[in-house]
Amino acid sequence: MRWLTPRLAFAGGHRYKARLEWAAARSAMARLVVAIFGTDHEMPKLKTKSGAKKRFGRTGTGKIKVAHAYKRHRLISKDKQAKRKARGTQTLEKGDSKLVLTYMPYLRG
Repeated sequence: MRWLTPRLAFAGGHRYKARLEWAAARSAMARLVVAIFGTDHEMPKLKTKSGAKKRFGRTGTGKIKVAHAYKRHRLISKDKQAKRKARGTQTLEKGDSKLVLTYMPYLRG
């Protein structure tokens, strides 16, 4: 009749630790890290948006450059002047640049 007896969650005690014990363990680990490495632990690295790194770059003066749009396919139906003007790259305006730099933390400068 084992299934009739009431059980506490984590009855064995091996999965549960009181909050104070966890806090003590964390502070002990932090002291150990400082003792080994001499400094506090480092911040984690920030991730760059993979789509942004393929589309944007930086000029020598620090502006954000981007390739022109509408230049990939269906070029027969586009007029010659539009295709000619879409050559090369262009720089973004200040507000757009600020948004792009939030996607690319290591492009900041």
